[in-house]
Amino acid sequence: MTASRDGNLRGLDATIERRGLRDHVYERILQLLLSGEAVPGRRLSIDTIARQLDVSQTPVREALVQLERTGLVTREALRGYRVAPPLGLDQLRELFDARIMLETHATRLATPASPEMIDELRAAEEEHRGIGKRVIEALNAGAADLELTAAYFVADAAFHRVVFDHCGNRYLTEMSETLGAQLHRMRQSVRHGVTDVREAIAEHEALVDAFATGDPDAPERSMLHHLEQVRQRSLGLEQA
Repeated sequence: MTASRDGNLRGLDATIERRGLRDHVYERILQLLLSGEAVPGRRLSIDTIARQLDVSQTPVREALVQLERTGLVTREALRGYRVAPPLGLDQLRELFDARIMLETHATRLATPASPEMIDELRAAEEEHRGIGKRVIEALNAGAADLELTAAYFVADAAFHRVVFDHCGNRYLTEMSETLGAQLHRMRQSVRHGVTDVREAIAEHEALVDAFATGDPDAPERSMLHHLEQVRQRSLGLEQA
């Protein structure tokens, strides 16, 4: 009985270890995709990635299956995986429809905001504003800083994630994480630089203030306004 139990525990440990390795490989490939180093349409060789990460092909293959579900990579029969192409205009419109529906509902569920949520929102807003100012300075200087731009988008996502963390619905949170990958594809599609930083900073600040008022309807209105403005700016750039 003891031997059997020990065997089961070893099997469980091995399963956990494999999942941990798969998650690590997933994060490394995701980082590659989010950095923009892997351009749309580029072939992703399982063998090459496995050698670069010094792992077997199995966790790489499992990670790519996960990434295919997010839409960041595509699989072609007999040809393997490639970085997904940029989103088309119709897809961008659908993405914004989904984001607005998801985030406004999460905002409604997160209202009224707890003091802890307000503190987290203010901290995230300050981080976003600080990086945003650096982006503005770089733009004014005519410099293209991809690392700084990536940090700006991370700060933007972290601000919105606070709302999901406090909406009390784990499934909405999981859906937001999947949508987050699609938002990266949106940024790949809109290749005109970060030009709406001032507006986004002001809208985030207004959203924090809306939560702080205690008005049960103000946060949802503010979030809807913010996302509608982001949609207008993004689609406007795409159509320009």
